[in-house]
Amino acid sequence: MSFVKVYIHLVWSTKNRYPYLNSKELRLKIWNHIRENGHSKGIFVDFINGYSDHCHCLISLGVNQTIEKTLQLLKGESSFWINKNKLTQKKFEWQDEYYAVSVSESQLDKVRDYIKKQEDHHQSKTFSDEYEEFLVKFGFQKLKDELG
Repeated sequence: MSFVKVYIHLVWSTKNRYPYLNSKELRLKIWNHIRENGHSKGIFVDFINGYSDHCHCLISLGVNQTIEKTLQLLKGESSFWINKNKLTQKKFEWQDEYYAVSVSESQLDKVRDYIKKQEDHHQSKTFSDEYEEFLVKFGFQKLKDELG
């Protein structure tokens, strides 16, 4: 048997960063659903939280799991579930793009704490600002910047 422990901090937004997730109650319902859905698909969701227009998720990848397939399962099923249950006034969609970065075990508590404090964090900083900071901090380049 193989033993794997690879932690990934994932961040994805709603389509066009629209604030579909506009109440704490709705967000908690969705985060719990994503966690339960992940569990049923063998995806270990360690911590999840977010704000009105995005989600932060700390996962541990399994032996045969890829970031792309894991996100496809979490995002696709959750948007289907949100729409099926009519949890938002408009048709709900997640944005296609996402952010993913590995997390060392020594930083897990720090990342969990950061994810936990999303409500407070976004009282003073927009997701757009946070997203741009992530891109710079971790050296990502946007494709449109490379082409332009």
